[in-house]
Amino acid sequence: MQDTRALALTFEVSGLPPVKTEALSIFAAGHRQATRVRALLQAACAAAQRTGWTPLSGPVEVDLVLRCPPGHRTSDASTLLGGVCAVLQDKKRVASIGLSHLGVLIDVALYDDDRQIRKLSYAEEPAEDFSYQVRVAAVPHRV
Repeated sequence: MQDTRALALTFEVSGLPPVKTEALSIFAAGHRQATRVRALLQAACAAAQRTGWTPLSGPVEVDLVLRCPPGHRTSDASTLLGGVCAVLQDKKRVASIGLSHLGVLIDVALYDDDRQIRKLSYAEEPAEDFSYQVRVAAVPHRV
């Protein structure tokens, strides 16, 4: 029987991605990144529901394209990628901080854990307004 689930998911988000710059979890209630975290989770949820996506358990690649007005980049690539990847993984392992404020978004995960990431890419494109595109894909098994 052939596996028919999607092996790549691409979606757009308005605004800026969440950034991971401090020891405090970006999932903590009232964190200054809360609005960005929620926007990313909502966009990922909508894309997953639209395609029938199920979280990947094998190796993955994550691509981030930031669109921003020239000269207005807000953070470095590593903190942007860190924030996006933290949000898109399964959040049950950080449940010790209490995630009930996320409601149903707590269950949004595109892959199990950051340790699955085998390839990351980051690019910037000029635009009038801030937005970004995220792509998560299964890495093909090599023999």
